[in-house]
Amino acid sequence: MRLLGDRHFGVGCDQILVVEKPTQPGVDFRYRIYNADGGEVEQCGNGARCFVRFVHEQGLTDKREIRVETRSGIITPRLEANCEISVDMGAPRFAPDEIPFNSPLGQDSVDPLQPLQVGDHTADISVVSMGNPHAVQVVADVDHAPVERDGRLIEAHPAFPLRVNAGFMQVVDRHSIRLRVYERGAGETLACGTGACAAAVAGIRRGLLDSPVRVIMRGGELTIAWGGGQSKTPNDANHANNANNSHVIMTGPAVTVYAGEIGIVRKIKDNHESVAGCQ
Repeated sequence: MRLLGDRHFGVGCDQILVVEKPTQPGVDFRYRIYNADGGEVEQCGNGARCFVRFVHEQGLTDKREIRVETRSGIITPRLEANCEISVDMGAPRFAPDEIPFNSPLGQDSVDPLQPLQVGDHTADISVVSMGNPHAVQVVADVDHAPVERDGRLIEAHPAFPLRVNAGFMQVVDRHSIRLRVYERGAGETLACGTGACAAAVAGIRRGLLDSPVRVIMRGGELTIAWGGGQSKTPNDANHANNANNSHVIMTGPAVTVYAGEIGIVRKIKDNHESVAGCQ
């Protein structure tokens, strides 16, 4: 997987998606997600839209709405009449044990703001799981945010046992944000679907945004809708539990860039490399 993801010696990508047969009834497909570093991850919002486009173009289904297994659960993507793709990303999670996150405020804390020591300063982050972990912070200007420096530190922070995706969000108005994301195993990417969902949810919980939210990233735009709302108290567990019942809907495009084949390099016993099928 690392070879395929390598931008110099492979195809080059942020994530590799694998289409498989489902392992449970009532589901159309299973899909597995690998980051460019070869690590398998739980969820990928942009990948979900690409997945729908791929299975339709390959003639693997004619359903406009499909049910897909992921490592974090079932998602329900839909090909809309305008050719955009909407994905029911499920409900966000805020409890530290579900992120997972070792909260300095305690493992019962669902406070929408959590302090995190990042280098020589403390950042106020919102922790959200969209099937994968996210730490979102508000910045004045994403163009000048320390995404590379702080993103690297947050991604590998010991408070996140499985590492985390670090989001840097600039609020434009109550229905739009600009966003950059430093992703686990990939570094900064041009767009992140689950990161867009997490940022919108975090902003709505903090009372900064109203649904739907237009998320503007360097690689394109998404629309995120969520029926949850602002907590009445800083650590409102009942509100967080109710918000967990409201699913996040992500809508955006997916287009095929190109198709092709690649010979996979493999290791052989004498430690030389060969292309599969050749000696």
